[in-house]
Amino acid sequence: MGQKVSPIGLRLGINRTWDSRWFASKGNYGDLLHEDLRIRNFLQKRLKNAGVSRIVIERPHKKCRVTIYTARPGVVIGKKGADIEKLRQELQKMSSSETVLNIVEIRKPEVDATLVAENIAQQLERRASFRRAMKRAMQTAMRMGALGIRVNCSGRLGGAEIARMEWYREGRVPLHTLRADIDYGIATARTTYGAIGIKVWIFKGEILDHDPMASERRLVESQTGAPSNQGRDRRPRRENA
Repeated sequence: MGQKVSPIGLRLGINRTWDSRWFASKGNYGDLLHEDLRIRNFLQKRLKNAGVSRIVIERPHKKCRVTIYTARPGVVIGKKGADIEKLRQELQKMSSSETVLNIVEIRKPEVDATLVAENIAQQLERRASFRRAMKRAMQTAMRMGALGIRVNCSGRLGGAEIARMEWYREGRVPLHTLRADIDYGIATARTTYGAIGIKVWIFKGEILDHDPMASERRLVESQTGAPSNQGRDRRPRRENA
């Protein structure tokens, strides 16, 4: 089962949490869901070249908090913050609540599955060799601290008449282990021969505690440089008298 299902969906509630976090009554649920979809589609088109990995939407009381995880925050913020204010005003028109926009920088895009998949897709669109692009991405991820990585490419690879799928793996990628912190990303390369699908799995370690926010907390700590308490005994130690 772990080989087929999405690694993120399989671990929701264990060491991953949802990208949309809010509660709504039965009458408002559909409207807020469509509002989320409009916001995500707009940001993905508008920030196509900003290296956006995730978009998290939270709705505290009468507010809509949008957090963008990006590898290029300067593209999003703009000169003296002009672009981010314009972006917030456009998002405000889509939402019925007061909109708050936060930007989180991803300092290691080489170990972010979505950004790795998009990087491979861009290389394929520039007619680079798919094998070279896959192996280079894997070597870079392993060098930057990933414990394992797997990359799938499927379609008319190299302009072949018959579509096929090729995959490479380096290190460990335990898809069945629920405590494994596995990042998963997909991208599509629009080539002259047709669409090529790219899937990337990156294994970053194990999360021993039952904590749905653990993966996101580990991501933020890796960007800010704060020490992580994952896997440590949180109980205070009794000093010997």
